[in-house]
Amino acid sequence: MAEQTFTLPDLGEGLTEAELVEWLVADGDEVVIDQHVVVVETAKATVEVPCPYAGRVHTRHGSVGDTIAVGAALITVDSDDGAAGTSGAVLVGYGTSEGASTSSATRRAARHRRAARSTPTTPAPSSPVTASSPTDGGMTPSLARQTVTRPASAPKVISPIVRKLATDHGLDLRTITPGPDGVIRRSDVEAAAAITLAGRGEPETVAGQGEPQALAGRVAPEERGGADTDRDRPDSRIPLTGVRRAVAEKLTTSRREIPDATTWVDADATELIEARRAIGLERAGLLALLGRICVAALRRYPELNASVDTGSQEIVRHGAIHLGFAADSPRGLVVPVVHDAHLLTTRQLADRMAQLVDAARAGTLAPADLTGGTFTLNNYGVFGVDGSTPIINHPEAAMLGVGRIIDRPWVVDGELAVRKVVQLGLTFDHRVCDGGVAGGFLRFVADAVERPLRLLGDL
Repeated sequence: MAEQTFTLPDLGEGLTEAELVEWLVADGDEVVIDQHVVVVETAKATVEVPCPYAGRVHTRHGSVGDTIAVGAALITVDSDDGAAGTSGAVLVGYGTSEGASTSSATRRAARHRRAARSTPTTPAPSSPVTASSPTDGGMTPSLARQTVTRPASAPKVISPIVRKLATDHGLDLRTITPGPDGVIRRSDVEAAAAITLAGRGEPETVAGQGEPQALAGRVAPEERGGADTDRDRPDSRIPLTGVRRAVAEKLTTSRREIPDATTWVDADATELIEARRAIGLERAGLLALLGRICVAALRRYPELNASVDTGSQEIVRHGAIHLGFAADSPRGLVVPVVHDAHLLTTRQLADRMAQLVDAARAGTLAPADLTGGTFTLNNYGVFGVDGSTPIINHPEAAMLGVGRIIDRPWVVDGELAVRKVVQLGLTFDHRVCDGGVAGGFLRFVADAVERPLRLLGDL
């Protein structure tokens, strides 16, 4: 038996460290080549790290919550032949196809073994929780009547954001059913909050992008307790780590370096919604149409597909359009990037956006999926707001914001009508262009939203 020590590999994108989130194996477990052995969180994403060695786990270097530097020891494996595996895996997420196909099964088996070792001989007490479905005319997702058994053991939570969300909703984490991997995520908390609201018979809805969404867990002020309760509540401290720290640093840099300005306009989006239906775009359809409009606008106004190199005192106009878009995830707001969006059809753009949204919700976005953007599309309308003055995603030069689409009175051909109206806002770096360019870009976008078929002449 020979010991083989696997160090934290080069994570790419200039990353030098990662926070240890979860061990997927225990001391003494058997592992195969390229089996995922640990989950780490970088400033870009949460990733599962594959081990290039096969054998028995001898030592796990580090505990959950520790920060591990690239090149530091991660795990030591007792190998029968003393040789490394044939994967050549040097970056997170890479490995042989054979190892990748078996890693999920071996990981599940390892988890079952750990669960069996930790299961007490006497069953832990549990309490049934029952919720009924509200009826609201189809405006909110229905919550089927169900009985859930809650574990009495301490909950397993990775993100401090999840803990804060549960606290804000007044939920006990021990009463929340975790996901298939046993970890309570943001979506689990929101689902539990929705069930709580349903039990009170107080569903809330918000119209966003023509598709109502449930606002889970909003509690009326009078239900949160009196003044004495609020006075006795202690302060809480949430560490800025991982993605949250990276976001904080980027926003601070953006606000410090970029002299931004915002301009906005209302637009009639009725034909845009009809175009989505006519094309047959389901998931991410409206966002994809807006993204396609942005690509066409950036081709006409390349000044906004740019960044400022402060070191060389140059404005860099990018030849390719890498379209970022804001997406909600269990780890908070992230901005996945559709690389080379100018080479994609509208349908391809919609498919790629849907893939990235799924990866964001599953926490499987790769670092490359979150970097390299040249322009960002921010659809804050899903939160039920009309407008915003967002902070530009540094080092980009502009961001298009899209508010909620709602019915409003609108003049069409001299007659008053009810139309689907949206507020569009452009926040731009005033160093790369003046207000005329920004206004021209936004007017082009608004005209395309109102008459999407006119884009055919430019495609």
